[in-house]
Amino acid sequence: MIRPFILWPDARLRTPAAPVEAITDEIRTLWADMVETMDAMPGYGLAAPQIGVMRRLAVVDCSAERGKAILLANPEVLHASVQPREHEEASPNLPGVHAAITRPRAVTVRFLNADGEMEDRDFVGLWATSVQHQIDHLNGRMYFDHLSPLKRKMLIAKARKQTRR
Repeated sequence: MIRPFILWPDARLRTPAAPVEAITDEIRTLWADMVETMDAMPGYGLAAPQIGVMRRLAVVDCSAERGKAILLANPEVLHASVQPREHEEASPNLPGVHAAITRPRAVTVRFLNADGEMEDRDFVGLWATSVQHQIDHLNGRMYFDHLSPLKRKMLIAKARKQTRR
């Protein structure tokens, strides 16, 4: 089921999500909905708070052919590379705008996987960018929080202007 996005400045987008205790059928159904919602955007990832579900759940799929989504519960970055990577980022929660964000090019992430097991996985390039973007959402942060205060203010003003049209 495709779920609707909550829109900025909804307070839930600034609220850290609650940890997931176990992988249940409810979580698996939510993950399936999240993948369907992500694919409908189209996008490279989705965090549960973006659809108003305040749980530490995310999905990421940066594959060219799609259908390779990685399902993550309680993801945390264990290690980040020193080498940076810049990428244009956006969010359906603040439609119509995007910004170049610099993040580590590679990260090692620990998460609870679909089998309910702890997994450590290395992500590089676009996969690393997307995973970090989703973890930000789980922590109550938006991609534009990585911008200077002036650039952030201009981006939000531009989004509001486009919404009024």
